[in-house]
Amino acid sequence: MGQPDSADITQFHQHDHILILDFGSQVTQLIARRLRESGVYCEIWPFNAAPDARIKAYNPKGVILSGGPSSVTAEDSPRAPDIVFELGVPVFGICYGQQVMVQQLGGRVEGESGSGEFGRAYVDIVDESKVLDGIWNTGAHEQVWMSHGDHVAELPDGFRVVGKSEGAPFAFIADTDRRFYGVQFHPEVVHTPHGAELLKNFTHNVCQCSGDWTMAAFKEEAIAKIRKQVGKGKVICGLSGGVDSSVTAVLLHEAIGDQLSCIYVDTGLMRSDESAQVVKLFRDHYNIPLIHEDAGEMFLSGLEGVSDPEVKRKIIGSLFIDVFERLAKKDGDAKFLAQGTLYPDVIESVSFTGGPSVTIKSHHNVGGLPDIMNLELVEPLRELFKDEVRVLGVELGMHPDFVKRHPFPGPGLAIRIPGEISGEKLEILRKADAVYLEEIRNAGLYDAIWQAFAVLLPVKTVGVMGDSRSYEFVCALRAVTSTDGMTADSYPFDHEFLSRVSTRIINEVRGINRVTYDVTSKPPGTIEWE
Repeated sequence: MGQPDSADITQFHQHDHILILDFGSQVTQLIARRLRESGVYCEIWPFNAAPDARIKAYNPKGVILSGGPSSVTAEDSPRAPDIVFELGVPVFGICYGQQVMVQQLGGRVEGESGSGEFGRAYVDIVDESKVLDGIWNTGAHEQVWMSHGDHVAELPDGFRVVGKSEGAPFAFIADTDRRFYGVQFHPEVVHTPHGAELLKNFTHNVCQCSGDWTMAAFKEEAIAKIRKQVGKGKVICGLSGGVDSSVTAVLLHEAIGDQLSCIYVDTGLMRSDESAQVVKLFRDHYNIPLIHEDAGEMFLSGLEGVSDPEVKRKIIGSLFIDVFERLAKKDGDAKFLAQGTLYPDVIESVSFTGGPSVTIKSHHNVGGLPDIMNLELVEPLRELFKDEVRVLGVELGMHPDFVKRHPFPGPGLAIRIPGEISGEKLEILRKADAVYLEEIRNAGLYDAIWQAFAVLLPVKTVGVMGDSRSYEFVCALRAVTSTDGMTADSYPFDHEFLSRVSTRIINEVRGINRVTYDVTSKPPGTIEWE
């Protein structure tokens, strides 16, 4: 899946929009999230996938240059397209984006010399700027988040210093006449407390964006786009039971009604009662034609004796495709396949260097289906982030409890049982997980947590149950807080809560006699165990 070209987003040209050029920062997506939160539509393009004609056709109200891992002083390091500085629109450079702007406009950047800054730092504001209006005044000493080795050493003509830090004498610079701005710190991360406000000042005050991009507007435009693409054709939607595919299905149903049919492949790896809830929601509540296939025995048989997590994922993905393709052939009139692809999937499919990103773990979704099925793809959510999908779900009238559900992995409980999988282990884990989530909801903590789940470890320990010796499994509990899933911290439950959950699981779930709590952050760990 490649980066969408300007023809893919013409529906949004009626809204003010910003172009973000990506130089490879791990937090570039957060820039887009901050802009979207303020009602400004934006897109992220790799810096080397932005030819002049494409940028002109996109006609942005402003351009943001992201951070990145390269050194401007290195030979063949990335550069911004020159046209960016010739469009006559405001430009905002962040970290590497500031440095590359300075270097290309005639200034000078110095390489690492022991003056880098990493983590929390403080900027002294020494001059005024429209970007700072109502946020930071001259003389302020403000916390920011830095991550740089190189630094600007000499400014191009027309620029002045707005802020400086101990390791960056040009931490905030501005060329007011050309409306070019650059910061050495990262305003997009939460560790820069007023960073989102700085970005909003740039988009609203400098670029004069109206902030009119709302989810209500997106819904109406997406419905119109679906109708135009599909016409009178029939659409098949693969339901996983998760938020993304469910919102996709409801949006499609509102757009094309009975032209939509859904396929739900029950892998037998779902949480307690989840499959029944999915079938009831779509077949009974929304009255959407639904093909429900209980393929649990097939998946369990295919996973027998397998313990490697990547092999598990591949087996599950392959079996899913086999079942889905067989079911889809029953509806020979279908011309379109709908998927719940999100914008992060689109962004991550093309790295800024043009090569593959490092794979931490493979993902399982319906992504492999278009290659083997002669169907045109419909992806109505491909411009949205996860939190925006939830807002759209509410806009579509879906119950908030459903759209606010914690993320659930495509391979389901298979990757929450390290080692070999069995029907017995699945049943034990379902019961423990249900108790854990019930206690979280009872405590009013569900919405404060990004994701919570139980893991059944391939370890047995000795315990005492009544007057008898037990030798049963260990259950690990996991709960994290996060804004985007890119980084996460363990949720700080009090000991009383954990003790209560542990007691319930051990008393109510036969097969577990010990409970632990995972306090690992991401990084270095991942949120899921496999």
